Amino acid sequence: MYALCPFPIRSFVRRGAIIGTVLLCAGALQAQVDPGPRPGPAGAGGPVPTLNVNETNFWFAALNVFQKVFSVSGTISGEPGLGLGPTFNGNSCGMCHIQPALGGSSPAPFSPQPPPANGPNPQVAVATLDGATNVVPSFITLNGPVREARFILDPVGNLDGGVHGLYTIQGRTDAVGCTLAQPNFPAQLANNNVVFRIPTPTFGLGFVENTPDITLQKNLGLNAAAKGAAGISGRFNTSGNDGTITRFGWKAQNKSLLIFSGEADNVEQGVSNENFPNERSAVAGCVFNAGPEDSTHIINPNTLGLTGTANEMSADIVNFAAFMRLNATPTPTTSTASELRGQALFDVPSTTSTSIGCALCHSTKLTTAKSIFTGMGGFTYQPLSDFALHHMGSTLADGVTQGIAGPDEFRTAPLWGVGQRLFFMHDGRTTDLLKAIRLHSSPTSDCINVADSESFKVNGTPFAPSSTINFCGSEANTVVNRFFALPPGSQQDILNFLRSL
Repeated sequence: MYALCPFPIRSFVRRGAIIGTVLLCAGALQAQVDPGPRPGPAGAGGPVPTLNVNETNFWFAALNVFQKVFSVSGTISGEPGLGLGPTFNGNSCGMCHIQPALGGSSPAPFSPQPPPANGPNPQVAVATLDGATNVVPSFITLNGPVREARFILDPVGNLDGGVHGLYTIQGRTDAVGCTLAQPNFPAQLANNNVVFRIPTPTFGLGFVENTPDITLQKNLGLNAAAKGAAGISGRFNTSGNDGTITRFGWKAQNKSLLIFSGEADNVEQGVSNENFPNERSAVAGCVFNAGPEDSTHIINPNTLGLTGTANEMSADIVNFAAFMRLNATPTPTTSTASELRGQALFDVPSTTSTSIGCALCHSTKLTTAKSIFTGMGGFTYQPLSDFALHHMGSTLADGVTQGIAGPDEFRTAPLWGVGQRLFFMHDGRTTDLLKAIRLHSSPTSDCINVADSESFKVNGTPFAPSSTINFCGSEANTVVNRFFALPPGSQQDILNFLRSL
């Protein structure tokens, strides 16, 4: 077993409800070790292999757009993308999604893959690119993960939760006259008011997008007795427009890959687009382009085939979405005796097994609906996620509410490709899988209490809707306890299995 230390690092109030956050004590690690990111081929980063020639060519064209580097003007050599800023976290999708191959997650110098996956955090160099005068925040380091920063509360004490761009275009050679300052990160850090997110991998996401709601709902309902015994429930985030399940992002806040790409284009690069047409931080002197900066390219379609492809007509965000949608799933290498034992231990508990139940949330199989893309319909894939929200407790709570996802709720992170991932948890706080398992647990003495109530009249009739969330600890506590109750060799088997994914 291991000890928890009730050391609060922040607390905040939502309509009278106090939410505390604690850190786990590091504890004494035993002999088990994370073997580290798997060397060798990436096993990811290509188109779905069953696609036809036209679909495959479209993916490769979209891949080029995904790598495009953005500047304010789009006229700087090597930076042809138009619309960077006024605030931004990066200047290319490929800058952040590169480990172990383009479309993955954050790079680092200790990656076993070749550059650029093996390289320093690109958020350091981009801070002063083209004359920009930004100061690199303390939480962005050469060896650390690519991050975005969110504030828990706004200046008057209301919930914030939004992304605050790390950098501004002030000082850039193509942003003359812009005097927009960076957020005061040192002050916000001193107030324990900053939380972080790292990039999520984009491999296999077309299969996730094309999984029917009913399939996800049935999957969540499976193994009800085992889940109840482990204290696992879960629920889905949903669209406020049509009530369907949303499934992309750390809190499953985005419905589709097109919405996901539009938000990232706008929030991470500052590019206004047809999904998010309004410029962020559009202060006087810092807006240089007509909007939306990224849009459908209106050209004569009769010239297609003579001067280019259909990708030339599509907006960048359409290409970003197509790249993710047609990305192949990661390929695991599970084969050794230890990895196979770990796979069996990871599975759903039964009367005939000693499995600890990781797969109760990290589901091993889902099947897609019919698809317009060759070979992607009726396909069974292994994301190791149920794409549902689960309470993770005070250890991981970030205070951010997105849709119905509350302060301590997160979407089950898909584990495919985790064998070559460098940073773990939503904020990249560890590079060690054993520590990541520990971090899934939270003290049952620390509760997340959120109460909402309001009253109003509609058509002369009074309404007083209210809701209360009261959850103590983490839904993963029992499974984590089972893991650490295993013999050291069995714990190592699970770690080896995870690094084979």
